Amino acid sequence: MNAIIQTIDTADGAFTILADDRQRVLSSGWTEDQEAILNRLAAGARPESIVEGETEAAASALAYYAGDLEAIDAVTVAQSGTPLQLSGWAALRSIAPGEPLTYTSFAARLGNPRAVRAAASICARNAPALFVPCHRVLRTDGTLGGFAWGLGVKERLLAREAVAA
Repeated sequence: MNAIIQTIDTADGAFTILADDRQRVLSSGWTEDQEAILNRLAAGARPESIVEGETEAAASALAYYAGDLEAIDAVTVAQSGTPLQLSGWAALRSIAPGEPLTYTSFAARLGNPRAVRAAASICARNAPALFVPCHRVLRTDGTLGGFAWGLGVKERLLAREAVAA
């Protein structure tokens, strides 16, 4: 598999997108470090070659930052994982902007409200950040919890979505 990588400027800093040759986002995040983006993927899911270029997802990310919070919903992603991870990542995409869930509520959506650790693991292993909005899941007490790209970015994403909602 071949891939395209692109870094754009956003209100939260540099945002890098790695997309396959079909323009499906494989990995993304708030960094200029291409290796950090690749490291979000399992070894077997990494592309054979990468070229810098234009990704279709970049326009959607920029539209999101311009206030169109649904722009990211139309972006196609490609993720590989267990059936539970795949259903979890699909469920993350159904969380509406401005309506974050707790890990417990997210686990309940997955059919097992006691599987809070599994729900947190699904979020932690999510490679196409923003497009699969794992930032919309909070600790049970309402605090931010973790985020691969820093709590400051997560806090600003949630604040932007709360205002728009």
